[in-house]
Amino acid sequence: MPRLSIPFTAYPFSLGVASGEPLPTGVVLWTRLAPDPLHGGGAGEQPIDVSWEVADDEGFGRIAARGTVVAHPEAAHSVHVEVTGLEPARRYFYRFMAGGEVSPVGRTGTSPAAGARPERLRFGLGSCQHFEQGYYAAHRHLAGEDLDLMVFVGDYIYEGPAHAGGVRRHAGGEARTLAQYRNRHAQYKTDSDLQALHAAVPWLMTWDDHEVDNNYAGLSSESLDPDFGRRRAAAYRAYYEHMPLRRRARPGAAGVILRSRHDIGALARFHLLDGRQRRTPQACPLPGRGGAHMVDERCRELLEPGRTMLGPAQERWLARGLRDAPGRWHFIAEATLVARAALRTGGRTRVSSDAWDGYPAARRRLLRAIANGDLRSCVFLSGDAHTTVVSDLKLAFDDPAAPAVATELCGTSLTSRGRPQQRTDTVVRQNPHIHLGDSAHRGCVVVDVTADRCTAAVRALDDPRDRESGVFTLATFEIDAGRPGARRV
Repeated sequence: MPRLSIPFTAYPFSLGVASGEPLPTGVVLWTRLAPDPLHGGGAGEQPIDVSWEVADDEGFGRIAARGTVVAHPEAAHSVHVEVTGLEPARRYFYRFMAGGEVSPVGRTGTSPAAGARPERLRFGLGSCQHFEQGYYAAHRHLAGEDLDLMVFVGDYIYEGPAHAGGVRRHAGGEARTLAQYRNRHAQYKTDSDLQALHAAVPWLMTWDDHEVDNNYAGLSSESLDPDFGRRRAAAYRAYYEHMPLRRRARPGAAGVILRSRHDIGALARFHLLDGRQRRTPQACPLPGRGGAHMVDERCRELLEPGRTMLGPAQERWLARGLRDAPGRWHFIAEATLVARAALRTGGRTRVSSDAWDGYPAARRRLLRAIANGDLRSCVFLSGDAHTTVVSDLKLAFDDPAAPAVATELCGTSLTSRGRPQQRTDTVVRQNPHIHLGDSAHRGCVVVDVTADRCTAAVRALDDPRDRESGVFTLATFEIDAGRPGARRV
């Protein structure tokens, strides 16, 4: 039986609260009871009752929904409440109670009704928030942007051990076990600016590689670890326990169904993709290794038509979701750079085997589905590159006269270090479909959407190593509805 009103040794809501995946009549609410967050949580070995409330007002004078759920030790005392019965296009406040303690108050919102046409949508785009390499000043600024959504496209945590020289340090060694992944997620969530952004706005989320292991692909790790399946299962479980995801994303014997689709009335549709779990391993790996590196035209495997980033089922799911909603914006959120970013040196053309350059046949299938459906308002939202890249996406990247099929907004990292700008400048110069390549700055992207136009403001931090860093607009791009391609304004 659940234990009731048992006092905790310390404040149990140390990791804050979060919401995600809004619907017109509901939203997911999350928290985890963790009075000792960096040492397994410290909530004991018994289930605990957690009450929750959703209200129209911050003072909780007008309760819209309430209930009680059980936080189980097997799930690290995390809870995922799928609230229903709310009104469309409304802002709400929420909180949790357990053991005589009350959580911080979060703010969330529901999506517009299915046929509604909201005048605007504003969302943030972020990825790659290495805890050691910077503070989360970008989150603090995003929390003040009056967003409707936060879209996060991977590398929420980094699995590696502590390293000297950063602004702060990971606790413990490299995460490999369930307990270690739980502690790593908890450490990231102790950051007050990250908590504030989670509490300010609902999130849509997908993962990349560092939530598990650098450059992994399916069940293949970078080190070809024969026990990688066990490690991946532990990482997936900890990820679910710490994110505002619906029950369909709970790990099972067949893995995780992370892909999801979210409509913002008739204005926009978001497609959240999983590009790690079911991808073909990277082409032409180094001897005795898995994972990514730069490959060139000598790698025949790169061009094999059956290679996939998403897996056949997810490819069909995405194509169907695009086809079934014409006449609106489609935002395709996934982890890695879609645009061709080839680097020609020494008479050879090299590409990353980990991004979509390493899966050219799969990329062509995806862009062909968009072109064949005459879907002319498609924008990819990506990350991983630690570089802001704004690009026109084409079926023929080598042809400067080829029309754009879609547009890509690849945000730089929130904190993780970037590549040399000189190298990025060379890539931009050699790939004319890329309008901007900036690896010198850390930050995020703020996107404003109307029926006619999508405007993306690239926000850059003055200094990611400064917790109080200011932010400035590095560049602004516009994308017209029905006209693929970005223009700088």
